[in-house]
Amino acid sequence: MKNVLKLGLPKGSLQESTFDMMRRAGYSISGSGRSYKPAIDDPEISVILVRAQEMARYVEQGVIDAGITGKDWIEECGAKVIEVSDLVYAKQGLKPVRWVLAVPADSAIKSVKDLKGKRIATEAVNMAKKYLKEKGVSAEVEFSWGATEIKAPELVDAIIELTETGSSLKANNLRIVDTVIESTTRFIAGKRSWNDKWKKAKIEKMALLLEGALKAAGKVGVKMNVAQKDINKVIKTLPSITSPTVSHLNKKDWFALEVVVDEKIIRDLIPSLKKAGACGIIEYPLNKVIG
Repeated sequence: MKNVLKLGLPKGSLQESTFDMMRRAGYSISGSGRSYKPAIDDPEISVILVRAQEMARYVEQGVIDAGITGKDWIEECGAKVIEVSDLVYAKQGLKPVRWVLAVPADSAIKSVKDLKGKRIATEAVNMAKKYLKEKGVSAEVEFSWGATEIKAPELVDAIIELTETGSSLKANNLRIVDTVIESTTRFIAGKRSWNDKWKKAKIEKMALLLEGALKAAGKVGVKMNVAQKDINKVIKTLPSITSPTVSHLNKKDWFALEVVVDEKIIRDLIPSLKKAGACGIIEYPLNKVIG
């Protein structure tokens, strides 16, 4: 029987960014918008879409060999899984997300201590109860099925909600009181699958490619030719943390330089390189950077 790795990918808010990361890692995934079993161009992988909230539980049970979910949901369900990679990306960018305690902007609640005897709505009930216990506060926590931001103050006194930018909270006239937990996306494996030699090797290969895709995100490669008389000036123009590759050209006293830099600085960097003496400057996109 052919070996196949059952891979869970998050359905919902992380789906689009996960598919993009998988593409940059070298895996093409396709399927209709309503399909929960999209196709992948690797015959050794079978993909199923699962809500991030449920992923860790299915991976722990061995129903799915490996999957992508948030550290927050691993903590919420208490799943015992192997955290293979910490993949710092979210729906809107390459950064951690936060679960925050928020109240109406005009609320008298100024700190978590003011929540004693109050009611809190959240999708992450276990996480909220653990947070309150650590703070020594006794409050009622109820599960929210969604639209949590609109529940305060009419239905509850406060909410604990996931946010990236805080814009949705502000739009609903809510004020952040405290950060409950920061979370990043994790590539996880079940213990049974991790103990399978073939599956572990397959998972580790995927992890290497996914990490490489994330390292390349927001970066570009730059090549240029530089005369020997200008080389020191050009190297000083590059960001101080970079270490360019320098090689001799066939043309006497000329060199080729190649470097990886943050894409956000490239519009200012290229004119500066040109002014410093570089020519034949080429910028190119990167899919993966493997250390």
